[in-house]
Formats: sequence, C-alpha cells, structure tokens
Amino acid sequence: MECPHLSFSVCIAPDSAKFPNGSPSSWCCSVCRSNKSPWVCLTCSSVHCGSYRCDDFVVNDTKLGLVQKVREHLQNLENSAFTADRHRKRKLLENSSLNSKLLKVNGSTAAICATGLRNLGNTCFMNAILQSLSNIEQFCCYFKELPAVELRNGKTAGRRTYHTRSQGDNNVSLVEEFRKTLCALWQGSQTAFSPESLFYVVWKIMPNFRGYQQQDAHEFMRYLLDHLHLELQGGFNGVSRSAILQENSALSASNKCCINGASTVVTAIFGGILQNEVNCLICGTESRKFDPFLDLSLDIPSQFRNKRSKNQENGPVCSLRDCLRSFTDLEELDETELYMCHKCKKKQKSTKKFWIQKLPKVLCLHLKRFHWTAYLRNKVDTYVEFPLRGLDMKCYLLEPENSGPEHCLYDLAAVVVHHGSGVGSGHYTAYATHEGRWFHFNDSTVTLTDEDTVVKAKAYILFYVERQAKAGSDKL
Repeated sequence: MECPHLSFSVCIAPDSAKFPNGSPSSWCCSVCRSNKSPWVCLTCSSVHCGSYRCDDFVVNDTKLGLVQKVREHLQNLENSAFTADRHRKRKLLENSSLNSKLLKVNGSTAAICATGLRNLGNTCFMNAILQSLSNIEQFCCYFKELPAVELRNGKTAGRRTYHTRSQGDNNVSLVEEFRKTLCALWQGSQTAFSPESLFYVVWKIMPNFRGYQQQDAHEFMRYLLDHLHLELQGGFNGVSRSAILQENSALSASNKCCINGASTVVTAIFGGILQNEVNCLICGTESRKFDPFLDLSLDIPSQFRNKRSKNQENGPVCSLRDCLRSFTDLEELDETELYMCHKCKKKQKSTKKFWIQKLPKVLCLHLKRFHWTAYLRNKVDTYVEFPLRGLDMKCYLLEPENSGPEHCLYDLAAVVVHHGSGVGSGHYTAYATHEGRWFHFNDSTVTLTDEDTVVKAKAYILFYVERQAKAGSDKL
C-alpha cells in the first residue's frame, strides 16, 4: 500500500545517540516500513514518512524561512573557509615551486625549467625513458611542433581536441599523448606533471605494461618507439605524416633506414643499419644480410662481470669500447646456432660478425645487465666506463672511408640507470643534459647535478647524439 505521506522528502535527524533505535540509516516509517526520507518527531520520537501520532509535524522551514537562512549562512562560512585554505595552500605551493626551481649558476640565480614526472605506481621505468627522450632535441622538437590530433568527428571537426578517458578505446592516440607530455616537461610552469593520460593509452595499446608492477625500461622504450613509428605512418588531421616528414628536409635528406614500412621521425633519428656477415667454416661460403636497428644491445664481457665499481682494484675497468668490441668482434657460433649453409645443403659450424653499415643520428646503446640463470633473471652490476663526449664509432663501420670524421663522433645526451638487484624490482632514474647543464630525473624530483656524478653512474641505456661539425675533436 502506498504511503500517503511521501510528499515529505527531507530527513531531519538529531544525534542518533539520543535515540534507542540506532543511527538514522536504520530508521524506517512505522506505517509503510520505508527507510527513504525518514522523519522523526521531536516530541514523541516516532519515525514516519511525515505525519505523526501526536499530530505534531516536522516541516522543512518556518513561515519566515529561518532554517533556510541558517543553512545559507553556514554554507557561506564553509565556502569562505575552503576558499581561504585553498588560496593559502596555492601560495605555499607557488613559493615552494619557485624556491625549488632556483639554482646558483656562476654566482647568479637562475631558474630550473625542468619538470618531473609523477610516479603512478612503479612507473619509474616509463618516467626515465620519457625524460631521456625529452632531452633529445631533434626528436622532441618534432613532436612538440605537431598540431593536436583530431580525435572526434561531426561538430568538433576542425578543432583541436584532446584525449580523455570518456572518449572510448577507439579514440586513443599515443602520438598525441606523447606530444602533450613532451610539451609539459620543459614549460617550467610546474614542478611535476602527471602522465596518467599517456599511461592510460599505454595500457590500451601495450597490454604487456598493464598493471602496476615494475617493468623493464629498455623493453618499454622499444615498444614505445615501435608504436610511435606505426602510428606516425597513418593519417594525421587528413594529412599524411609521411608528407609532414618529407617537409622536414633536415630529417628526410639523409634518412635511408626504414623499419616496418615507410620512414618516420623515429627511424630518421634512431634508425641505423647493421651488416650481419656469416661464414661457413667448412666451405667458406659467405652470407650477408642487412638489418635495420633502433638501438644496439651490448653484452658486458664476462671477464668484467665481477667488477662492480670504478675504484675496485681487481683488474681493469670495463669500458663502453670493450662492450662495442665484443659486439662487433668475429664470433664462432656454438652447436645450438649452427648455420644452414646453402652450398653444403646442411647446418654447419660458422663464424658471425657485425658491421655498422649506417650510423643513426642518435645512437642508443643498451647494456645487457639482466640475464637468465636457471630459474632467475639476475643483474650484472658491473660498472661500465663511458665517455660524456667524443664517442668515436668510425672503427665499427663497414666502410669508414665513406664517412667524414664529424659523422662518427657522438656526445652523450642522456643515460638511464637501474638501481637495485633485479628487473622486477628496484628503481629507474635518468641523467640528461639540457642547454649545457646536467640534470638528475628521479620521478617528480629534478635536481641539478654535475659531470663527475654522471660518469660514476652504472648505465643501463645510453643515448648518444651525433656531434655537429663545429664541435671539438676530443675522442674516446
């Protein structure tokens, strides 16, 4: 039976401790048993939907609206307190932000324009890679100069639109979120930026990185570059991204490396070519194959694997040159890697050697610090000495005589470091140089550092930028 008193819809309930029936949420109308909008009579304590046995009524307000005036006054007081507190916190934050972004340079005060990246739950692997890429000027500038991606049709066509979670799975754009993140990192308007929109897109298109467990920074970098490359090959606001790239003559003129289709800024900047040379030890047949690459993964030679620090006295220090030499030296393949010789018509013992046929504009070197032993993936914690300037790659080229000396020298732009004992644990940070100064990026914290600190780091990924012809001539 429908209760005749449902027109009363406001619950006015004093402190529940005064009533034996418990809290207001447990009260219900004694007539219709409804617990929606229960009313309590202040005279007899009966609970109903509106009319009570004592014929006394509880109403919303007096005839003069005094209760409403009290409500409005209390709301104004609450709003004023909230506004004042918000202004106070904002001022403190601005002062803190200003102080944290000031540093001493040659005795004068200068501002740090670098912005940190908030950790969204073990996302330091992503933050370290993003900060490194943001300091590769040619790569970063390309994305920052792109117009916003058009994600909607109809009424919003022709406007700049931005990704939000409500737009659905089919409208995510990795390029757009990557562009916005890069734009935010060097504006200097905030101490830390939250890359949650980018991370949401990563979850959507890279299932391997869903969840909040620690991930491998190198693996993430490869997935990121591969997916940026694939998306850049598609259309962009009705204009082919390949056409946009062709307009940038500085990138397209010397770019001959294509990976998975047409060239993009990813392959123009990071793309190089390896020559894989295999020789049959039985008949001497030689096989050559050219493989494009975006980075080189280098083993740390076994004789250095117990050398954990630069100052350790047991033997020579491992250098980046040792790792590069190990990568390019002639190697005899073992029994598990027998070469199928087309002349012998069967698998034979063979030798293998890598040559670099084309060097990239940005040389990304990955030191293989994690390896499987039995059931565990252990970390090689060896310190590897690396140069800040003048990494000479000429001796690793297939045809060094065809490359000028200025095109073989590289200077360090960024380095990713893994702190800890295993790939599934620990922490990632990055060092990068910007406008002649070195910074340490540790999630939301960005600090100024020096070259002596950088060279002591146990590098995991190194980003070297091709030196311009006018630079100095010091070499590794």
